[in-house]
Amino acid sequence: MPVAEIGRALAKASCVATNKNQHFVPRCYLRPFTKDEEGVAINLYNVDRGKFIQAAPVKSQCSGDYFYGKDENLEKAIQSVEGEYAKALRACLTPGFRLTEAYSGVLKLFWLFQYMRTDAAARRAAASSAAMVDLIGEEGAEFRLQIKEAVQVAMRSFAEQMHAIDDIRLCLVRNTTSMPFVTSDDPAVLTNRWNLSDPKRASLSFGLSAAGILTLLPLSPNVLCLGYDGDMYSVAQKDGWLILRRESDVDAFNQHQFLNCRANIFVREAEHESYVREAFRRAASNRIAKRYVLHYAVLDRTDAKSKRYKVVETPDPMAEEALLHLQVRYPVPTFWPSAISWHPVGNFYTNGTGTGYVRRSVALRERDSGYKRVRAL
Repeated sequence: MPVAEIGRALAKASCVATNKNQHFVPRCYLRPFTKDEEGVAINLYNVDRGKFIQAAPVKSQCSGDYFYGKDENLEKAIQSVEGEYAKALRACLTPGFRLTEAYSGVLKLFWLFQYMRTDAAARRAAASSAAMVDLIGEEGAEFRLQIKEAVQVAMRSFAEQMHAIDDIRLCLVRNTTSMPFVTSDDPAVLTNRWNLSDPKRASLSFGLSAAGILTLLPLSPNVLCLGYDGDMYSVAQKDGWLILRRESDVDAFNQHQFLNCRANIFVREAEHESYVREAFRRAASNRIAKRYVLHYAVLDRTDAKSKRYKVVETPDPMAEEALLHLQVRYPVPTFWPSAISWHPVGNFYTNGTGTGYVRRSVALRERDSGYKRVRAL
């Protein structure tokens, strides 16, 4: 199904779904991490219980009854995205594969789709709406989302944002070490080394249009898909491949799965149990329990050119005007892969507003918004 048709299908909602057990991390994605790559059993580490489980059935992982609701059009669109990804995955794991623009487009689309649709993502969205209700009271009850509602909102948001990361550069990372890539129940990771490495920017939220983003998705124990802002980072890739020879770099990529997962880490070989346990233990203190912080600000003063607001702890019913600001918090890894270097002439764009620091594609798309190019380092 072409991208445009996928978008239209995701925007529809009417028919009744035929599949009750719906996966938010598809079995085609998990297959390379399963025992003997047969897609039947998988080894997992449950982070809440600190328990390693061997040969757990794949069919019961990362799924729920009518997780996406009972919309047949939505279900078919999801199956289409997964089907295109499954074909691309088989190609990527074939010896001698070279990354083309077409395959790169499929991988970007799937990363975005997976990033927006997991149970963890839905829970974060539901938690943010609950935080709003908690702050402003039952007047905001209409904004409270349940988990399944949040999933369906995310799917329609995906239909509107399918081209949000078209401009980022993509490469495949080949792991030549004895340490495997692991994956999780929330495997598509959005992070931003440029933001998180500077205390002045670390508290700023960033989204899909931000300068300095990195997108991560393990494809197998030996291959990972890396997306990066080419105006901010430099990656020594050849024919679409970055070769990793240091276990420390593999560990750095894995750390994002430990920081991002909701409950389970998946690994193909049971013999890597001790590594998973120890690596998670090292990363655990950097996990974030509350990913959203809601700030309430009231109008403080105005002048001929602007308005100034001040943040207050509780809502003021007498305030003339008020703003709600949702701050997204991101986990910070203890170190980053050395294979991702800073671009020697890195740059970003800003117009001095709350939009923040964006990539060149955003500035070009919004030419009349006053964006200016700024050197990053």
